[in-house]
Amino acid sequence: MEFSTTDLWIFAGWLIFMMGFGIWISKRKKQESAQDYFLASKALPWWAVGGSLIASNISAEQFIGMSGSGYVVGLAIASYEFMAAATLIIVAKYFLPVFLKKGIYTMPQFLEQRFDSRVRTGLAIFWVLLFVFVNITSVLYLGGLALQSIMGIPLIYGVIGLALFASTFSITGGLKAVVWTDVIQVIVLIFGGLLASVMVLKAVGGSFWVGLETLIAKAPEKFEMILHKSNPEYINLPGISVLIGGMWIANLYYWGNNQYIIQRALAAKNLKEAQNGTVFAAFLKVLLPLIVVIPGIAAFVLNADVNKPDEAYPWVLNNYVATGFKGLAFAALIAAIGSSLSSMVNSASTIFTLDIYRPMKFKNGGELSPSEDKHLVRIGKISAALSLCVGVLIAPLLGNLDQAFQYIQEYTGFISPGVVAIFLFGLFWKRTSTNAALLTVILSIPLSAAFKFFWPELPFIDRMGLSFLILSAVIIIVSLIENRSVDQKAIQLEKGGFRTSSVFNLASVAVVGVLAVIYVVFW
Repeated sequence: MEFSTTDLWIFAGWLIFMMGFGIWISKRKKQESAQDYFLASKALPWWAVGGSLIASNISAEQFIGMSGSGYVVGLAIASYEFMAAATLIIVAKYFLPVFLKKGIYTMPQFLEQRFDSRVRTGLAIFWVLLFVFVNITSVLYLGGLALQSIMGIPLIYGVIGLALFASTFSITGGLKAVVWTDVIQVIVLIFGGLLASVMVLKAVGGSFWVGLETLIAKAPEKFEMILHKSNPEYINLPGISVLIGGMWIANLYYWGNNQYIIQRALAAKNLKEAQNGTVFAAFLKVLLPLIVVIPGIAAFVLNADVNKPDEAYPWVLNNYVATGFKGLAFAALIAAIGSSLSSMVNSASTIFTLDIYRPMKFKNGGELSPSEDKHLVRIGKISAALSLCVGVLIAPLLGNLDQAFQYIQEYTGFISPGVVAIFLFGLFWKRTSTNAALLTVILSIPLSAAFKFFWPELPFIDRMGLSFLILSAVIIIVSLIENRSVDQKAIQLEKGGFRTSSVFNLASVAVVGVLAVIYVVFW
């Protein structure tokens, strides 16, 4: 990409500003306790919760990966975004009331309260490995690929630079610094992302709406939300399963049980703020395909000169974003990468420190002394730095990926069916036993791996759905054998505990209505 002097100043200025802001937030209030560092003192308002949810979610895997899938698949890949909007409403209404009442810091902590330390430790180890070896590494790789494609920076140097950028506000400042930098970055992310979409659509048809109509006319096959079996991409998005099958498992796991996402809601001032922030995020999710999928479809229609699909978004920035705006559009991409990286690093650190290290170091449990509390914060910072270092070492090895977004979804799907089954039954079925949950933890990855090896033609979304059903059956059978009545650690759900405000209800109806229209129009 040929950057003008203005573009370079905008881009460099953004990086310097965000790094400075992150450091300022980190130093503004000395972190005194684990709650300060890992849960931002539990003081987040709804708009910070919602903005940080989206900033943490949207990263290179969407800008680069989902645009690449849009280039190959089309609008159908946006099912991940649209179904996420519906899932956020379910999580806000039925999951958050229980989680916030329990006063937990992490998802594994809830599992110990509901089951025991074996279940907590087993899934904590899985999560740390998943964050470090799949999430952090893939985001670093995709970000490095963008820097290489757009600015000619060698991949390894781009990866190192992104890690240093994210470290300025993910290591020293904890969740508070991550969230408040997210709030600023989500504004640039959405504005800069929309800017790129508007400009490429103008290149296609002369204006935004005409450009969109032109895309539909020239590539109608790219606007089918439900793919037919004859479609070569059916293996990744198997027809109706995106509405009634494994897609729900992927989204319930990501939005309801995934530490680096749910941690924002756990840090809210109260339940109402957490729920309103979550439904605000649902609104933004409906908008996001315009930013992260449409550029990929436009690149296809414009016969983009790319070697692999994941180069579609950098190609759009290179060729169709006007001089003077390239710096802003690229700053939006780096903002997305930085916010997601910092969130993943913070959550990997949180789970390692509180769910793996703390039980080993302080075996007596209970309240910690101030010195012990500070010790945990120090361990959190060290583990955050180590997770970034591992990501930097592994990220360049992902160079053979074709569609990185699908890679992330598939390998996250090795653990998500078991996690969702454990949480759903643990929350809402009082007879669920500890051994049933533990057996599910043990079986989850081997079961998915067996399906992939012995039934490779099965779409991975269907694999997630089938694995969930089998693991649910395991939970039911083992629990019925072990528990003749209510489990002694069962969650006691209060009558009226799932009531929500009129604002939340109206917003939820609006989101679901928009989703229904989209699927009816582009069926």
